[in-house]
Amino acid sequence: MPLVKRNIEPRHLCHSAVPDGIGNELECVTNNTLSAIIRQLSSLSKHAENVFGELFNEANTFYVRTNSLQDRIDRLAIKVTQLDSSVEEVSLQDINMRKGFRSSSVQDQQVLSKGSLPSAVADMYNSSDRPPPLSNLTAYREDSTDAMKYYSDPSYFFDLWKEKMLQDTEEKRKERRRHRVRVHFTHHEQKRCVDSSTIQREVKKVRKARNRRQEWNMMAFDKELRPDHRHPQSLRRGASSEGSLSPDGRLENFYFYFHNKYFMSN
Repeated sequence: MPLVKRNIEPRHLCHSAVPDGIGNELECVTNNTLSAIIRQLSSLSKHAENVFGELFNEANTFYVRTNSLQDRIDRLAIKVTQLDSSVEEVSLQDINMRKGFRSSSVQDQQVLSKGSLPSAVADMYNSSDRPPPLSNLTAYREDSTDAMKYYSDPSYFFDLWKEKMLQDTEEKRKERRRHRVRVHFTHHEQKRCVDSSTIQREVKKVRKARNRRQEWNMMAFDKELRPDHRHPQSLRRGASSEGSLSPDGRLENFYFYFHNKYFMSN
């Protein structure tokens, strides 16, 4: 909501009631309008004087600050020209013993206070209606809260801003905590993956050595006479090994098979 800093009074020039017993109403309205115009011009000249006065004060303040800054620059330029690094040597211990620089400039505080109000706003504030005396009801409240704050609370916007800033700070702190946890979890997962791969690499199974002669002897028997005929895995292993036998090995197996089949049965 914009705040009107300066009001020119009267606003309405011809909105006035004509008194009773006036013979010439047109002349009365004309005189009232002219007097309202004169009062309006007077109010405008007052505000114009106020505006130029504020501009003069701001320009004067800016001039004083500029002169102060120029004096500091001149003193610094003279001091820099007087320094000679080849003549004057300063040890590191002397530098550490010196006190740190501290500015003597005074910061502006409480800029938006009742004393810093412009004259137009101060006049508007003084001419406004006073709030009702609700502070007298504070003694009857159980929470000891000022009853006037329920009607007008100037610190409401400051408290709202402070709450927003605290909330943003807490959210940033939580975000940093989540980021640290995420980084730690990622590092832990990478370390665990490296450890698991190392363990798997160390516990790698070694292929068992195969006995070719024993497999050939087993192939010489019938399937019914083999001791491992009930284990399909052993049969598959034998079948795979059978396909890898040499021609001499197959002939030797045939010889053992024929010998066991006919001569051993008789």
